[in-house]
Amino acid sequence: MATDENQKNRDRWNATHLPGLTGRTAVVTGANSGIGLTAADALARAGAHVVFAVRDVERGRAAAATVSGSTEVRRLDLADLSSVRAFADAWEGRSLALLINNAGVMMLPKQRTRDGFEMQFGTNHLGHFALTNLLLPYVTDRVVTVASDAHRWGRATIRFDDLNLDADYTPRGAYAQSKLANLLFTLELQRRLTEAGSPVRALAAHPGYAATNLQSHASNPVMRAFMGVGNRLFAQDDKAGALPTLYAATQDLPGASYVGPDGLGEMRGAPTLVGRTPAASDAATARRLWTVSEELTGVACSLTPADWPHDRIGSQG
Repeated sequence: MATDENQKNRDRWNATHLPGLTGRTAVVTGANSGIGLTAADALARAGAHVVFAVRDVERGRAAAATVSGSTEVRRLDLADLSSVRAFADAWEGRSLALLINNAGVMMLPKQRTRDGFEMQFGTNHLGHFALTNLLLPYVTDRVVTVASDAHRWGRATIRFDDLNLDADYTPRGAYAQSKLANLLFTLELQRRLTEAGSPVRALAAHPGYAATNLQSHASNPVMRAFMGVGNRLFAQDDKAGALPTLYAATQDLPGASYVGPDGLGEMRGAPTLVGRTPAASDAATARRLWTVSEELTGVACSLTPADWPHDRIGSQG
């Protein structure tokens, strides 16, 4: 019995199952800590050249120095659209196999981005929306956006009448809205890619309950303490938390797939395809959010089917 269990554990998908990524470039936002750093390290070990897209360049360099493989560090502040545009302008047409939209903030006290948006919606969704559209002409394989099971909290919805939640702000509600937006963004991006005849795929992933420093952003000290205890007692580590992102980034999955842990409540376990709420599957809401996001950011990408670059990773294994 113990032998069977040991074999099962060995067979569960992990970072040693990554395909070779030599010659590919990956951008990982928020790669200076947590699952972003772990994912960046695994991709670099598999042969990819990994760009750490981080707000604090010195912290990014320190993190990159711990990684075995080819890396570079570039500044990106997702809460500042001018920084997003500067990052994209400096890309200079390089081929980009993987864009991993990992960075995020969680349950903050009410704050605004530099452009005046509620911080969680502005950083977690609008910043990545703008970055993706600006880099999309160079993406050759896929875009992976890190969402969260928080999209299920309290019947989360997109408050189109009050996206900044000025009338009813709670840190928890704002975070849930931003994570729902991540899934709707992935859904609509894939629809547009398919419509344009592009081989590029858009996928989403969530880490389950992973012990990272994201929880330290919580505004309420009691909540921070509660989550700290949860991290110690129940959470999986950042290596396990990064596996759904790595699985979504490298396995041959359908566009718009959502990957998370296979354990109870999707809190921990090996990566697998998981479900989402009806609100996160609503195509009309996804299209409306896309249009609003274009208006708010001033960023749009016109997709055409002509001569799409193609460098599919998942077909390798």
